[in-house]
Amino acid sequence: MGIFAFKMPDIGEGVVEGEVVEWMVAVGDSVKEDDPILSVMTDKATVEIPSPVDGTVKSIVGDAGDILPVGVVCIEFEVDGDGNASTDDTPAKKKKEAKPEPVVETKAKPAPVETPAPAAPAVAKSSGTKALASPAVRQRAREANINLELVAGSGPGGRISHGDLDAHIAGGSSATRSAPIGSSAKVELNGTEEHKVIGLRRKIADSMMASYSTIAHFSYFEEVDITALEELRQHLNATRPEGAPKLTYLPFIMLACVKVLAESPECNALYDDEAGVVTRHQAVNLGIATQTDRGLYVPVVKHAEAMDIWQAAQEMVRVTSATRDGKAGADELSGSTFTITSLGRLGGLGATPIINKPEVGILGVHNAKERAVVRNGSVVIRRMMNLSSSWDHRVVDGHDGATMVQRLKTYLENPATIFM
Repeated sequence: MGIFAFKMPDIGEGVVEGEVVEWMVAVGDSVKEDDPILSVMTDKATVEIPSPVDGTVKSIVGDAGDILPVGVVCIEFEVDGDGNASTDDTPAKKKKEAKPEPVVETKAKPAPVETPAPAAPAVAKSSGTKALASPAVRQRAREANINLELVAGSGPGGRISHGDLDAHIAGGSSATRSAPIGSSAKVELNGTEEHKVIGLRRKIADSMMASYSTIAHFSYFEEVDITALEELRQHLNATRPEGAPKLTYLPFIMLACVKVLAESPECNALYDDEAGVVTRHQAVNLGIATQTDRGLYVPVVKHAEAMDIWQAAQEMVRVTSATRDGKAGADELSGSTFTITSLGRLGGLGATPIINKPEVGILGVHNAKERAVVRNGSVVIRRMMNLSSSWDHRVVDGHDGATMVQRLKTYLENPATIFM
């Protein structure tokens, strides 16, 4: 038997380090060549790294959230043959060897004389210990809404297998045990969960903090009567070309933004605050804030100014779908000059969206509702939508930001003018 030391690979595009998102193997696991072993996030994308050999995991380096430079040994395998390293090649202090699971002792509290105390929930892992499981087991757990921290693992290092998950499901979870039938007593819940801020969530946090702490935000709100826009939308959907996507409000808002950003070029810009330079763009590259099960991404519809309504809708669907499926490339997630964020069905009356730095503005779109409004002295029912916007007050004056939103309102309330 020999030792095969595997180094953090060069992922390309100038990447010199990566953040450990998740180890998909544990010490003692047997793996086959090309099995996924590690998920790494760089500034460009999240990449799954496959095993280079058949073997047994001897040691791994780095926990989730740790930054590993390219070229450092990140995992060692015991393999048939001589391998490529001796057992002394990697300092022992850098290795994370298998450790026995700590024994968690629970002491039963004395029960009251008349009312039996509820049984204490069984805890499979000690606080702060990450459950070890394969991606397939994690997927099953997510689909069944099961917290893997509460599942007892029978594998090496407490690794959870499909059988362990089946046993947990069959036995039922004791984490939320109910009071006896007929009793008015409620069970006290004192558990806590710690979630390390890593991967995409850390990058979102860093980006939001950099934006909010360096940009002098000011927000502006407006309501828009989109009754006529709704009629046009329904007509176009009823007569849309074969293969064309069904239109939502966003493609209309995108094309209206193309018009108003051409009229307010100071709002279609990027601000390099270190160099003190504002770059105004002729191209309108619209970021579309997209919520995924991995967090918030902003895929980009490039050159919206060159698109008609159907092309804008199709490209928006393409980049947002690719993002939700985890298939969007770095080019599709960069290069925006202005961002639109939609709260969709969540609606709400207003919000203060955070600017997608280094852009200088962002538009928030709320859901459309029928409301009673006054028109020509009479109360009528109209379809209304609220807009929220934020601007970088260092380079966009309040008057300019408000003017752009008012122009947008005019286009959306008179939708034929969007296409003139």
